[in-house]
Amino acid sequence: MNIAILGCGYVGTPTARLWRRQGHTVTATTTTPDRVAELEQVAQRVMVLKTNEPLALQELLSGQDVVVLSVAPKRGTNYNYKGTYLDSATHLVAALQQGSSVRQVIYTSTCSVYGDKGGEWVDESSAPAPANENNQILLDAENVLLGAANNALRVCILRLGGIYGPGRELERIFRNAPGTTRPGTGDEPMNWVHLDDIVAGLEFARLQQLRGIYNLVGDVPIASRDLLDGLCHQQGWAKVSWDPSAPAARSYIARVSNRKLKQLGFHLTHPAVSYTHLAGDSQMTLP
Repeated sequence: MNIAILGCGYVGTPTARLWRRQGHTVTATTTTPDRVAELEQVAQRVMVLKTNEPLALQELLSGQDVVVLSVAPKRGTNYNYKGTYLDSATHLVAALQQGSSVRQVIYTSTCSVYGDKGGEWVDESSAPAPANENNQILLDAENVLLGAANNALRVCILRLGGIYGPGRELERIFRNAPGTTRPGTGDEPMNWVHLDDIVAGLEFARLQQLRGIYNLVGDVPIASRDLLDGLCHQQGWAKVSWDPSAPAARSYIARVSNRKLKQLGFHLTHPAVSYTHLAGDSQMTLP
């Protein structure tokens, strides 16, 4: 297949490497010219473009079978969600409607669109309730893409949990937590997904020609307190304290089910939260 990856960063790069190794022709995009040499190692073609450049976007889509939209705000840009997510989705749909060979669009979204469900279980049939403007933008981007679906174009939305993996180990993510006091009780569930499973999920979506919305998370959510207690114990860090009088700072509180995707035959490599211990290479599972 000819596959274009719009936004070839933390998720897109290993996905491009997999697909190139399988014999597909991969086009990777970046907004950073300095990354061209790096991406040429994983993709046959690299384009420097922004999604608001219609001619460049039309050139990218020409001859493609599948497009993956996996964008993220640049650091130091005040995390421009509208420009990054909603505008990218809108420009991509406009380009597709000009006529293209693309038969599937796969978009990496987020489970945060479910909002505060009081820690209850949710699945793809649960009504989203974004808790803030940024999460509403993410939901709007989903809807723009889903609105472009038709008999000739499948649109698949993968709602991801919190991403961890090589270079984003949990001990790195929470390196500033030891000895601090965090708002809430720590009972709020956290839904995580390993990078390996995201790459596998993108490949599964492509192979199965999926359309619609799918949650891509681990099997068992873990309470914030349990995760941080486990990390602090394993790393020898000062324990984290909790302040129940302060509302939890998280934008969504829900246990997210991955049953829909697994019922189709998808298997997770990392079904439970795990991380590589700093003292060695063994995989530790929490709690």
